Amino acid sequence: MGANEPRKLPWPAAAAGLDAAARLRHLVAGALRTGRPLAVWREPGAAQAQLVVSRSLEAAYTGLPPALDDRAPAGFAFFPFRDSDQNPAFFLPADVRYDLARPEAVAVAPAARELVPALTAWLALSPVEELAWHHSPQPAPHTATEAEYTALVRTGVAAIEEKKVVKVVSSRAARRPLPVGFDPLAAFAELGQQYPRAFVSLVSVPGVGTWLGASPEVLAAVTADGQFHTMALAGTQPLTPGLTPQAAIWRQKEIEEQALVARYIVNCFKQLRLREYHESGPRTVVAGQLLHLRTDFEVDLKHVPYPSSLGTDMLRLLHPTSAVGGMPKVPALAFLQAHEGYDRAYYSGFLGPVNVAAPGVSHLFVNLRCLQLRATEAILYAGTGLTIDSDPAREWQETEMKMQTVATVLSFNN
Repeated sequence: MGANEPRKLPWPAAAAGLDAAARLRHLVAGALRTGRPLAVWREPGAAQAQLVVSRSLEAAYTGLPPALDDRAPAGFAFFPFRDSDQNPAFFLPADVRYDLARPEAVAVAPAARELVPALTAWLALSPVEELAWHHSPQPAPHTATEAEYTALVRTGVAAIEEKKVVKVVSSRAARRPLPVGFDPLAAFAELGQQYPRAFVSLVSVPGVGTWLGASPEVLAAVTADGQFHTMALAGTQPLTPGLTPQAAIWRQKEIEEQALVARYIVNCFKQLRLREYHESGPRTVVAGQLLHLRTDFEVDLKHVPYPSSLGTDMLRLLHPTSAVGGMPKVPALAFLQAHEGYDRAYYSGFLGPVNVAAPGVSHLFVNLRCLQLRATEAILYAGTGLTIDSDPAREWQETEMKMQTVATVLSFNN
């Protein structure tokens, strides 16, 4: 084992009777009890979840690693919609890593080997019933009424008519009481069962809070075979009984909304003078009980002159994408700052593992279909892309449908 390679720590005898999920719970409980940041996630299509724990909040650092390539440290990115003192951007180093697909050991990074005695102690404890999840110290955000939100939509449509913006993505928050005995880890597992094609995540950071979600949207991914991926995902309609994606009919409003997002990605490529890319779509895809229009973009990094920086350069150009902010980016974000009326925090930011699966492999997703956990309630978030044809009542209903994706776990019988 090299000096810079993680140490594989076998489970102690106390863990002999625990299955992989129980071991995960003990690790999470120990991290929370000792005030350490953690992220649990399950990749789209994967059967098992993964966990990273950072040895301290100070070890987690703000901003991205130097590049989304094999030079970057392994860890988990957790970025807000807007970086601020209240909502800092975090990168959580993978000081401790546990993969439920390989449950026989836990990996401990060289910088965190002082945690080995603690890890052994965590597993020796009696089964944990309640976990002490981190909660945000910030006040709960304003939650718009239907009248307030439809007024925001009308203001957005007026801004488009006046050519102040081409598109703007309005959003809102809603508060829901947590059921008695709500278990975020069980809810995470339930989301994974309900939405196998989503990126399911549970992130808890001291002083920041705890977020749970099931995102359908890739922001930026670099694969082991050297491919860069991103997507344009926009347009929404319910998946009604008997409707197949192939039979879906889209209104002009949704077609235009999706085309604007795809055009935005192409313009990002042009800013980097990148001409060699593959575009496929748009096509209709299923995301839970919703249908969306999606266009996929792929770049072979072996055929670009600056492969080591493309992922990071594209990420900086893409976030926040026109699918969550609008376009042109600057006036659209200024409109939201002036009119949206609440702090999105980490909703419509991005999150995901960097160099955890292997050096040079990163999977970052837009933080959609998510909720923030508070002590006694959940804050749900959803948004809609506005064009000149937007109808305020329909936009409200779209936010209701999107919130239902993650709200289903609030009634899940743990």
